[in-house]
Amino acid sequence: MKTWGLTGGVGMGKSAAAQLLRDRGVPVVDTDVLARQVVEPGQPALAEIQRVFDAEVIGPDGRLRREEMARRVFADPAARRQLEALTHPRIRERWRAQVAAWRAEGKPLAVVAIPLLFETGAEAEFDAVVCVACTAQTQRQRLRARGWTPEQIQQRLAAQWPVERKVALSDYVVWSEGGLEVLAAQLERIPGVCATDAPGTARQQTR
Repeated sequence: MKTWGLTGGVGMGKSAAAQLLRDRGVPVVDTDVLARQVVEPGQPALAEIQRVFDAEVIGPDGRLRREEMARRVFADPAARRQLEALTHPRIRERWRAQVAAWRAEGKPLAVVAIPLLFETGAEAEFDAVVCVACTAQTQRQRLRARGWTPEQIQQRLAAQWPVERKVALSDYVVWSEGGLEVLAAQLERIPGVCATDAPGTARQQTR
């Protein structure tokens, strides 16, 4: 089984690319989803977060107050590193287990979507890395559409590597400027996405 890491800058289209791959029958696990699972009530990470950051980050319903947590950690790199130390190992354990299950089922290809793939040194775990990218202008437009303030946008961007660095290190690059049809067409050019693709085709960045 081949494994891909799917990454890119915040707001650049990773989720859209992941869904397009699912639509083509490729199994995809999204670490953003796993990140929410590992801090659910009853999970060990939530108790550790409360111990490190105080009870104010937990709501009356016993759930993590995600907006409050984000406000703290994106304004304080040291706090962000503390949170990542509590959650990232658990997230990695879960996606590794999912990939192992797909391998046991004989899947030909599996994809793990990881926003901080290079930042966490996960690239060595994959046969190839696919980076989804767009222009900085488009990225900021998309993040403003989420209701983020300029300060929030800058904080999120500062928490990740510049996309140019991710592009340079990736095996394939797809651009999300032209809509879903254009993005889908680029993904389909990557060997292994379509059932008719022959295995073992040389890697290359696709633009």
